[in-house]
Amino acid sequence: MFKRVLSFYTKYFAVWVILFGIVAYFWPGPFKALKDYNKLFFGLTMFGIGAVLQIEDFKRILEKPVIVLIGCCAQFSFMPLGAFALSRVFGFSPELSAGLILTGSAPGAMASNVMSYIAKADTAYSVSLTAVSTLLCPLLTPGLTFLLARSQLDVPFLDMVWDVIYMVIVPLFVGFGVRHFFKEKLEKILPIFPAISVTFIIFICSLVIARNKERLPEVTGVILAAGLILNIYGMLAGYGVGSLFRMNTRRRRTLTIEIGMQNAGLGTALALEHLGDEAAIPAATFVFVCIITASLMASVWQKRPQEAAKE
Repeated sequence: MFKRVLSFYTKYFAVWVILFGIVAYFWPGPFKALKDYNKLFFGLTMFGIGAVLQIEDFKRILEKPVIVLIGCCAQFSFMPLGAFALSRVFGFSPELSAGLILTGSAPGAMASNVMSYIAKADTAYSVSLTAVSTLLCPLLTPGLTFLLARSQLDVPFLDMVWDVIYMVIVPLFVGFGVRHFFKEKLEKILPIFPAISVTFIIFICSLVIARNKERLPEVTGVILAAGLILNIYGMLAGYGVGSLFRMNTRRRRTLTIEIGMQNAGLGTALALEHLGDEAAIPAATFVFVCIITASLMASVWQKRPQEAAKE
């Protein structure tokens, strides 16, 4: 019963993000009171992801490094450049431009692994891509943001590098170590770790809404349009890259979801810490957009497993 409840909670996290976002908009006080714990909460999110990884997940990276390299190159090129172009097309302020570029420069989202599984895609490939892009992001995420957004806003590169290590890499490997050394003892409570990650992602998104309550009515429509275009563009680019390199249907689906779903939760946390409240709005908006579109895509593909099964 407990496992079914956790599974239901994790599977429908898009619903909770929307519901708590509404609550945060109308009653921002409780969320603002916890704003100083933003980095800690994101670290706990990554700990939960690390706790469900296994050594086999990392072995897959070494077995087929070329396809992982292709996916990561696509992710860290198409999305940052697309975000940069959209920020110019929409004529965003320096803060909003930097926030959108930071969103596009983030690594793959942990939620993409769940979506890939639901979509009958190559889940192992998704896990490998997420792991590698996450390991690369301490340099690439702040580095690309610095290169593409520095002409509009001062980007503290070294501070962002340290925060990514502190919030992503360290808790990820702590969680991985806990799973590795206490595997048998943790087996019964394993479903609780994805639920932990979902809980804190929900809180981070809600915090951004609470802190930007006054700004949201003014910019939500434009930011929503930019986020949706960036998301669809990323998904199309992912499927196109998979087709270009003659990958099978399951891996094309994986790249579609992986590249379209940036870790906007990380982008939100970094924007709040280094770029200001306004810069966090594109990342927070993108969380909603990519979760909804990926859920819809996964639902469609789940009903068409025969295409992937043939290969």
